[in-house]
Amino acid sequence: MTTLPVLLLTIGCGGSEGRTVIQNRGSDTLVNVAQAWAERYGQINPNVAVAVSGGGSGTGISAMINGTIDIANASRAMRDSEIEAARAGGNDPIEHIVGFDALAIFLHPDNPISSISIAQLADIYGENGMAEVWSDLGVSVPGCGSDEIVRVSRQNNSGTYAYFQEAVLGESEFKLGSRDMNGSSEVVELVENTPCAIGYSGLAYASEHVKMPCVGPEDACVAPSVPAAIDGSYPIARPLFMYTAGAPEGVVGEYMNWILSDEGQCIIQDMGYAPATPVTCG
Repeated sequence: MTTLPVLLLTIGCGGSEGRTVIQNRGSDTLVNVAQAWAERYGQINPNVAVAVSGGGSGTGISAMINGTIDIANASRAMRDSEIEAARAGGNDPIEHIVGFDALAIFLHPDNPISSISIAQLADIYGENGMAEVWSDLGVSVPGCGSDEIVRVSRQNNSGTYAYFQEAVLGESEFKLGSRDMNGSSEVVELVENTPCAIGYSGLAYASEHVKMPCVGPEDACVAPSVPAAIDGSYPIARPLFMYTAGAPEGVVGEYMNWILSDEGQCIIQDMGYAPATPVTCG
C-alpha cells in the first residue's frame, strides 16, 4: 500500500509543536458537512487539521487512487475500474458509509407540479425521453412563456450525476442540452430564478425559494426528508461514502471513528442528511 499524504506542519514559536493535516477531497454533496466535521474536530483535537476541498466524487476518488489525499468523499460507490486502478497502484480502497441523502427534485415555486414519477423524470432527462415542454406533462407554468423544460443537471464527474443516471435513467444516457452545474448550490440557484427549470441535488441544499415535489406513483408518492431517507421509503435516497486507501490507522483512523460516533453523526443529521447509524441528538 502506498504511503498516505498525512502531513506534519510545524507551528508555534520555534516550531516546537507539530500539527497533523489530513487531506480530504471529493463530493460537492458532502463538502459542507465535511467542512463542519473538520471545524468541530479541530476544536476537539487542535493537533489535527482536516483540509477539505470539493471538485466532485470522481475528483476525490482519482486523488485517493493517486495517493495524494487521505480520504475521498463520494456520493456514489467506487466503480470496479476505479477499485482495480487503486489496487494496481498499491492501494486497497476501504468503503465507509457516513450517512444517507435524499436526492431532491427542485422546481420553481410557481410550477404547479406537486408530484413526479421516476418515469416522468426519465422522460425529461433521458436521451430517449419525449418530454421537451411542460405541456407534455399536462401543466402550464406561470412565467414560463416558452413552455420549454429547462433541464438543470450536474457535471459528469459528480457522484450526484452518476447516481441520478443509475437510479432514474437506468441504462439510458442523459439527454443532450442540459445546463450542467459545478455544484449543488448552483443547481438550486438556477432553478430558483428560472420558472421553466427543473433540477436535482441533495436535500441538504434545499431552500425556501424552491419547490420539492414528492417522488413516486400518485398512490405512493413520498416527499424527500431525512426520515424517508433513513427508512428507505423515498425512492431516490442514497448512501454517502468516504474512502480510504486501506484500513485507516493513526490520526486518520481516529478521525473516521469520530465521524461515525454519536457526535459526528449528529452533525451530519443537523445539516439535513440521514445519519449512518441511529443516534439520539440533543
